[in-house]
Amino acid sequence: MRRKHKPTSRLKPDLVYESLKVEKLINYVMERGKKNTARKIVYGAFDVIKDKEKAEPLAVFEQAIQNVGPVMEVRSRRVGGANYQVPHEVREVRRLSLGLRWIINSAQAKSGRPMKDRLADELVLASKNEGEAVKKKENVHKMAEANRAFAHFALARRK
Repeated sequence: MRRKHKPTSRLKPDLVYESLKVEKLINYVMERGKKNTARKIVYGAFDVIKDKEKAEPLAVFEQAIQNVGPVMEVRSRRVGGANYQVPHEVREVRRLSLGLRWIINSAQAKSGRPMKDRLADELVLASKNEGEAVKKKENVHKMAEANRAFAHFALARRK
């Protein structure tokens, strides 16, 4: 039997851009409860984008999230003693969280420069449909496409 659905806590928009997505990015960047440090990193990255790209950082961020969020993903499903990778559509909330996670992980994987610069670079690359996070999305889509033959198992579950 399934557990009860856990109620999600409501986020307040961030202080500078009044955006829930930016606040979520800050929360994903945050480590060990140091929210002010996370804010400095994110707002610093937005300042770097504003200076280098001469573009509105919020628009670049929104475009990056749009480009990185996956539309399809595979989930494991056990049918008759065999495990199949069944493609599923990704809900909007999960699409956002996966996109943010991939952008931050690809920025953290690089080294040698401050995190705000790495995050800014990754956001700019993602907004141009380039970079590690976009490659991750394309790999997920390739997996879903390769396992399209098992899509009928997703429908069998609902009956």
